[in-house]
Amino acid sequence: MNDDETSVGLGRPPTSRRQGWIKLFWVGIWLAFMSAPVKDLIDGNHTPWATALGALGLLIFVGVYLLLVFRHTAKPLDHRLVHSLIAFLGVLSVVLTLTLGTAWLVLFVYVAVSVGATLPLRTSRWLIPVVTAVLVGIGLTDDHPREVITALVFPALLGGFSMTGVRQLIRTTIELREARATVAQLAANEERLRLARDLHDLLGHSLSLITLKSELAGRMLPDHPEQAAAQVADIEQVSRQALIDVRSAVTGYRRPTLPGELAGARTALAAAGITADVPAEAPDDLPEKPEEVLAWALREAVTNVVRHSGARHCTVTLAPRQTLDGRLLELTVSDDGVGPSGTKPGNGLTGIGERLATVDGTLITSAGSSGSGKGFTLTLSVPLDSGLGSTE
Repeated sequence: MNDDETSVGLGRPPTSRRQGWIKLFWVGIWLAFMSAPVKDLIDGNHTPWATALGALGLLIFVGVYLLLVFRHTAKPLDHRLVHSLIAFLGVLSVVLTLTLGTAWLVLFVYVAVSVGATLPLRTSRWLIPVVTAVLVGIGLTDDHPREVITALVFPALLGGFSMTGVRQLIRTTIELREARATVAQLAANEERLRLARDLHDLLGHSLSLITLKSELAGRMLPDHPEQAAAQVADIEQVSRQALIDVRSAVTGYRRPTLPGELAGARTALAAAGITADVPAEAPDDLPEKPEEVLAWALREAVTNVVRHSGARHCTVTLAPRQTLDGRLLELTVSDDGVGPSGTKPGNGLTGIGERLATVDGTLITSAGSSGSGKGFTLTLSVPLDSGLGSTE
C-alpha cells in the first residue's frame, strides 16, 4: 500500500476515504474526555426528558466541534460561520452545564480548543481566557466541587493555546507548499523561456538564410539552372546544420546534472521520511560524460532506496581520489535498510553498470553496511582524466 494513501498531509484535506477516517480518528480521540457527561446521562441522575435533551445536546455539540476542528484545519470555513458556530458551542455549554450539573463543565475545554483551532491569534489569545473564566464563574456560582474546576482550568488554557500553535503550523505549512509550487512554476516558466530563446538563436539565422536562398533559387531556376542547383545545395547544408544544432540543444536539456540530482535526492529522501545526508554541492568543472553517468546512477540508486530499502537513513558522498591512473570521482550511496532481496542484480543495477562501462567506470556493491548487518552500499567510480568528457 502506498504511504500517500494512509498519511494525511498537514493542512491538506483528505484525498481518500481512508485518509478521512485516519484524520477523524486523531481528532475524535480527544472526545474521550466526554466520558464525564456521558456517565452522568447513563447514571440516571436526571428525569427522562432531561436525559433525552441532554443526549441530544451532547450529540449536537460533538457534531459542531468536529465540523470546526476536522474541516477548518484542512479547508477553512467562512469566518462568519466559524464565529456563529463557536458562539453556539459557548451558549450550548452554558445551558447544559447550568441545567445538568458539574460533569458538563468539561464542554468549556472543547470550546477553548475550538477557539484556538479556528480563530486568528489576535482573537484567540483573549477569547480562550474568557472561555476559561466563564467555566470558573459558572463553577463557583453553582457551588460545584472546587477540585473539578481546578482540574479543568489547566486543560482549557493548555488545549486552547496549543491549538493556536497547531493552527499557525498548519498555516505556515500551507504557505510553504504554495511557495514551493510558485517556485516550481517560475522555474518551469524560466526554462521554457530559455528553451525558446535558445531555439530562436539557433534557428532564426538558419531559417532566414534558407528563405533567402529559396527565393534566389526560384528566380535563377528558369535561366540559370546550374546556379539554382548550387543554391539548393546550400539550402540542404544549412538545414542539416540547423537540425544538428537543434538535436544538440535538446540533448543538453535532457541531460541530467549532478547538482540537480543531488537536490532531487534530498527532496525524494525527505518526502519518503528518510533522514538524508547528501552533499550540498558537486565538484566544479566535471567532464560532461562522467557527470551524466554519475547523475543517472545517483537517480537510480536513490529511487531504489526510496522504493525498496525500507531504510531510515541514507548517506550520499562524493569523494575525488588520486590514483596511479589519474583522478577518479567516487560516488557512494549507503542506507540502513533491508539490503538486497536476491543474488542477481536488478535491472537498475544492470543499467548503472552499462552506463559506467561507457566511461570505463567501476561499480561495487556490498550488503550489511550498518552495524546491525542490514543495509546496502553502492560505490561508483568514474575517471576524470580519460578525455571522455568531450562530446561527439
